[in-house]
Amino acid sequence: MRAAQHLYCNNEWNAPLESLENAQIVLAFGNKEVLANSSITQDLNNAYPNADIIGCSTAGEIFDDQIYDDSLSVTAIEFKNTNTAVVAKTIESDDVYELAQSLIEKLPLTDLKYLLVLSDGQVVNGSKLAEALTELLPNDVIITGGLAGDGTNFTETYTRCNASVSDKQVVLCGFYGDAIQINHGCHGGWLPFGPKRLITKSDGNLLYTLDDKPALDIYKTYLGKYAEELPSSALLFPLQIIDEELTRTILNIGEDDRSMTFAGDLPEGQQVQLMRANSANLVDGAKKAATDANSDDVNLGNSENGIALLISCVGRRLAMKTRTEEELSIVRDILSDRWKMAGFYSYGELSPKAKGEPCHLHNQTMTITTFYESL
Repeated sequence: MRAAQHLYCNNEWNAPLESLENAQIVLAFGNKEVLANSSITQDLNNAYPNADIIGCSTAGEIFDDQIYDDSLSVTAIEFKNTNTAVVAKTIESDDVYELAQSLIEKLPLTDLKYLLVLSDGQVVNGSKLAEALTELLPNDVIITGGLAGDGTNFTETYTRCNASVSDKQVVLCGFYGDAIQINHGCHGGWLPFGPKRLITKSDGNLLYTLDDKPALDIYKTYLGKYAEELPSSALLFPLQIIDEELTRTILNIGEDDRSMTFAGDLPEGQQVQLMRANSANLVDGAKKAATDANSDDVNLGNSENGIALLISCVGRRLAMKTRTEEELSIVRDILSDRWKMAGFYSYGELSPKAKGEPCHLHNQTMTITTFYESL
């Protein structure tokens, strides 16, 4: 396995593109306009003529242990003994199961080991997408990925599958065979505060009432001066579903019905609690995710490099501000230089909570997927 990484920033590449004629996959994460730029696309096609180019728009691009905006973080991968397959589909209705089923029907399942998911971050219900893919795939297939971002604008997100760069699209990439080795980690680090509250009215990812009171009114009470900056300011105060140990973050608000739209489901009858940030705890969460993804059974063997795909949440970036790169630095310290790090800040993260568990939608977490080829 070989990998080449490059960054397009300030209208130029950081270095001439390293040609990998047999690369199967190019991961490209960046600003919407840069992601769709025809000149940049031609550069990638010239350097990686046999590769599928997949990616998405972001709330910040990760290149090694640094964050960039208005750039394109590119990782080209050439496998020796691993096959890949890519499928994509436009979201045409609210039926997420039907969407997932139509995607899986086009994807070969024999010897499928790992599925990378890149999804629109504004339209799709991420928790339902995770549930549907888990149900439709064999139990031993590992699923990770993320929802595309749009900075802090929350207006329109894009995914890319070769020539198709558009909103309302889901992209799947399958990795096949016994050579590919996958590990993953997923941790948050947020601190609960305030009383526990009961979800008394919801519909999927729409939250209407907590303890029979309008959810938006409760949020505004706690946000104080931040209430005028909704919905983006609510990223600093996510909700935790206590029994499921899942964090949910807001995508939008409804002033008319006092509702709130979240990135994943909030089932009625569940207890929730507001969360708040502490930078040291968030960095510690990233450290735990890296430790899990770099567990003792990882041995790069003769692979020239392993890939570490980091998908963190826009809410973490807003909370840590200038300290955000600390979570990338701690991941680099844990993984070492033999892993090439790439990824993006997202509107939702897809990953199992622990080994052997199914994929869930997470918010406000650092998720890390490491993969490499064994002998």
